Amino acid sequence: MKLPRLTCVIACALAVSGCASMWPASYQVDAHIASTPATVVWGYLPAGRPPVLTIRSGQTVKIDTISHQGLLSGTDPVKFFGAAGIAPSEVLPDASEIYAKAPRPKTAGAHVLTGPIFVEGAEPGDMLEVRMLDFQFRVPYGVNNSNKGTGMLPDVHEKPYPKVIRFDLARRVALFAPGIEVPLVPFMGIMAVMPPDPLANTRPPGIYGGNMDFNRLTVGARLYLPVHQRGALFYTGDSHAVQGDGEINGTAIEASLAPVLQFFVHKRAGAAMKWPRAEDADNYYVMGMDVDLDAALKEAALETIAFLQREKGLSPADAYSLASIAVNYTVGEAVDQVQMVYGAIPKRIFTR
Repeated sequence: MKLPRLTCVIACALAVSGCASMWPASYQVDAHIASTPATVVWGYLPAGRPPVLTIRSGQTVKIDTISHQGLLSGTDPVKFFGAAGIAPSEVLPDASEIYAKAPRPKTAGAHVLTGPIFVEGAEPGDMLEVRMLDFQFRVPYGVNNSNKGTGMLPDVHEKPYPKVIRFDLARRVALFAPGIEVPLVPFMGIMAVMPPDPLANTRPPGIYGGNMDFNRLTVGARLYLPVHQRGALFYTGDSHAVQGDGEINGTAIEASLAPVLQFFVHKRAGAAMKWPRAEDADNYYVMGMDVDLDAALKEAALETIAFLQREKGLSPADAYSLASIAVNYTVGEAVDQVQMVYGAIPKRIFTR
């Protein structure tokens, strides 16, 4: 499971969000996890699952993931993608193997997740920091899939509409249609620590992270998750090539990626966390989640005030004022049963 340390250099020209970021120009991979029926779970997070890898705080892991798109139609991925003109040689062998061999309970969600990773020293009440160093494309295509009864506009479709979209990876764009090219901004739709209790279905996000579909978690970002179980037990999957805020038809361009992530344990820093947090070079991000979108916004606003009090020393009244003046609130996703709203607190407003 472990590899010799591999040094990778990232060309700044390939950073879709620009060169002003929080990540180094190079990184070293300490271990690699392949995606196989033994290293993935399909649609649920079970209790007692043994780690597929154990690492120390500060180590970096390359994690192969498989998109669930192409595995849900009841046909082999080679046949599914072949109908869209994808050659068998372009279909990942591990996708076919997982489709044939990985168990998926009837109540489970759609997502294929690689993990868990056990991080030494992580205990309940700690905080796990996940740094996004790189996202490597495993295939030059992805799928946006919607259906009748799904998304924000459930009556648009009469039947499933799986749109297979080719990529020009040299130019970092998705070839949506003649004359329409969408820049690729890859990220992981799901990054999660093991929740306090087993999760029967991976669709809803929560205090553990999970299916947040948070498109700001691309190269250079950092995600902060409260730890609930010894070792944190980190999973990732639901890899996205690009996604708009809201994810209104229910999916992004779903594509198999290999994220390169670095993990740090912060002792006793997660005990008071109500929701995950994140940051990148430009913003601090706070989140709120609820089945009701208005309640999710209220949770994000409360998180903003708590952050500004704790980190910047503001009174509740001044924090509320600053949130109204300078913080932008956005629907991250509105299609996963539990909705997620995030607030972007711009770093440039703080002069010290």
